[in-house]
Amino acid sequence: MQLKILVVDDEPPARARLASLLAEIADVRLVGEGATGRDALEMTMDLSPDVVLLDVRMPDVDGLEAARRIATMSEPPAVIFTTAYDEYAVNAFEAQAAGYLVKPIRKDKLEAALAACRRLTRPQLAHAEAATAAPAPRRSHVPVRRRDGIHLIPLGEIRCFQADQKYTTVRHSGGDDLIEDSLRLLEDEFADLFVRIHRSALVSVQHLERIERDPDGQYYVRLKNVPDRLAVSRRMAGDLRDRFRL
Repeated sequence: MQLKILVVDDEPPARARLASLLAEIADVRLVGEGATGRDALEMTMDLSPDVVLLDVRMPDVDGLEAARRIATMSEPPAVIFTTAYDEYAVNAFEAQAAGYLVKPIRKDKLEAALAACRRLTRPQLAHAEAATAAPAPRRSHVPVRRRDGIHLIPLGEIRCFQADQKYTTVRHSGGDDLIEDSLRLLEDEFADLFVRIHRSALVSVQHLERIERDPDGQYYVRLKNVPDRLAVSRRMAGDLRDRFRL
């Protein structure tokens, strides 16, 4: 069986090196390349690769976090970490990695790692993980990057997530921050804690103060300690009414 491979690394030379090695290995096909953890998540959903060759240290979502979230997908691919740092090996296997290769990567090592992945088809892999591995724990905090480093925002302090072009704004008790997680991924992870009211907004059920309706039938939500009300799209209004029995 031909393995479909996705390569994700923030360094173009590293991606080029892996693409060159893959071209020399039989029965594999490079289906995509990404540069961030967010790329890894979105391209895995879009391309359905059999194997993701994933760097550990990357901007936005790092490789370890991306692997944990990939493992929760219905038919997850195998993940092989490719990194210049061997201190992540234990964490990599806790993230259910199928392999761990230290750069500079040799062809024989890559070929052996892919051969190990080939022994399980994707449905078999999904079944095996479901049967033997505990589900990845849901995050209790959302990491945001500021000038002085990474800060962790507790979920209980977040009022809403609002999409803004390529970024998502996290509105919380301490202010606003930008992250690169898509609303779709956030909605999947926190479905019981946040409700979608618009294609560009998820709001906290915990901080939902009231739902209003104007004379034209337009719904709005009010959140605790948020001065402006947020519009509910007509497409989402029915789901909101059903959830809160309006």
